[in-house]
Amino acid sequence: MVARACRCSGFTYLTILFVVAIMGAGLALVGEVWHTAAVREREAELLYVGNQHRKAIERYYLSGPRQYPRSLSDLLKDPRKPGTERYLRQFYPDPVTGKDWGIMKAPDGGIMGVHSLSSDKPLKTARFHIRDRGFEGAASYSDWKFVYTPAAQQAPLQPLKQPGAPVPQAPLQPLQQPGAPSPR
Repeated sequence: MVARACRCSGFTYLTILFVVAIMGAGLALVGEVWHTAAVREREAELLYVGNQHRKAIERYYLSGPRQYPRSLSDLLKDPRKPGTERYLRQFYPDPVTGKDWGIMKAPDGGIMGVHSLSSDKPLKTARFHIRDRGFEGAASYSDWKFVYTPAAQQAPLQPLKQPGAPVPQAPLQPLQQPGAPSPR
């Protein structure tokens, strides 16, 4: 009888060992999904905050004598104006690194844009908004450059058409009164 009890306890031990292994594998999968969701959330925040900086630089540039801000603090309070004019409510750190942004210098010495200093590979590589179409295929977050260039903003988008292709036109239909016989 003693020998029989030992065989059953070994079976129970193996069962518990397999259950723990399966639970560990399940938790590893949950951890991987959670990590991917966290990275996607930081990417979305990077796109939002980077575009807020780009818009702030654009508003700064267009509201005065067409010059870029000399520092990011100029976006918090415009030194060119006697009153308080803000283009950003607060300074937002880089969401991916949690530190300061990389600065893109303008030809006049000011700041024309910002970029992340992270060398991590982004998850999102396609299907960007049209203003961010330059980010497609980027190898790292530091390649996502949020830059305001006045010439690019003023150029209207032209529809794509092939040279010499006829422009399709719908035939004109005469207006008919309700209940009137159709012309034949």
